[in-house]
Amino acid sequence: MLLSNISVAAAQAAIDKHIQPMPIASRSLHELTGLVLAESIYMERDQPPFDRVAMDGIALSSQWNRELSQGLLVAGTQAAGAAPLSLPSTAHCIEVMTGAHLPHECDCVIPVEKIRIEDNRAFINADVSIAPWMNIHRRGSDARKGDEILKPGCLLRSVDIAVIASAGYAQVKAHTAPRVAVISTGDELIEPGNEIQDWQIRRSNSYALLSALKKIGLAASDVHLADKPDELRAKLSSLIDAHDVLILSGGVSAGKFDFIPQVLNDIGVRTVFHKVLQRPGRPMWFGIRDDNKTVFALPGNPVSVLVCMYRYVMRGLSRAMGLATSSPASAKLVGNFVAHPTLTTFVPVVLEKRTATIKARRNPLNGSGDLVSLLATDGFIELPPSELPINSNTNVPLYCW
Repeated sequence: MLLSNISVAAAQAAIDKHIQPMPIASRSLHELTGLVLAESIYMERDQPPFDRVAMDGIALSSQWNRELSQGLLVAGTQAAGAAPLSLPSTAHCIEVMTGAHLPHECDCVIPVEKIRIEDNRAFINADVSIAPWMNIHRRGSDARKGDEILKPGCLLRSVDIAVIASAGYAQVKAHTAPRVAVISTGDELIEPGNEIQDWQIRRSNSYALLSALKKIGLAASDVHLADKPDELRAKLSSLIDAHDVLILSGGVSAGKFDFIPQVLNDIGVRTVFHKVLQRPGRPMWFGIRDDNKTVFALPGNPVSVLVCMYRYVMRGLSRAMGLATSSPASAKLVGNFVAHPTLTTFVPVVLEKRTATIKARRNPLNGSGDLVSLLATDGFIELPPSELPINSNTNVPLYCW
């Protein structure tokens, strides 16, 4: 059933209902960056798996009697990756390399800059204190065998992948990343760098959307289409076949050249809702095809595009990636804010973070086409419909760019 002029909460509920996590597949370590983990990761061994030398130097027994003036006899060299040597006696030491297994019978490492070696004997500087387990990374001090170190639902970063590798996994299960296309429409849009006429404007919305996607680890195709219904039908049909999510900007209002809603219906994308009781961004459109391919069609004004992207699309894509969705951050208002009696209002703000409490101060714009004034903002707040002003210090949802 088509929903029209619905509330912000109803729009969000409809998106959550129709967007489900992408399928799970086994991926190699080389393919994991930016994907969302779909299984628990457990340590295969203690970490470190042995008492590990933390710096180059000599290993010895802390029971050594340093009153002996002849120093310590060097009994050998312990390299990283080699089986551990054994200390012959407390009168000996073993040269050690960072990362090596601590030699048996040793419980102390003195760094190389604190010693001198002459005639195969090591002499420790007089100002160095000797104590058990100095400069040694103890076995199991980071994690124990069988510990769950990563849980399903985390977005995999470089450090996560390193930990997965250290736990012995060559492949893990992860959600497939959605294939996304960002599509701008409009004959008036000219690519940056190309010659432009006085009556034309630069194509900028797509670059904002692509940048936002990178924040959650997604790359996307970038396409521009003219305001020609036949061309829109053919190219959008091809694009939705090749992608899981389309994000369009422009062509969704009630103008003579706003063809997008009808064209999407023509190619089998069912309208879930069109128009949300919000400002800016009221003409926003959302639809789904029978194979669960989804389309966000956003208004063309720059502020509307960014607000709808961060308020709805980012959450929807996070859900598709397999990330757990949560409530937005919040901020306290600085000063009284005038709401709209029937529309949810998104207000660009500047944040004050002088204390643990985040406070939001209004930053006026010159309409929803005023992209330049957004440079001075940190994000926007969400004000519910209200006949009365919303008082200072009220907590409101906050979305940061």
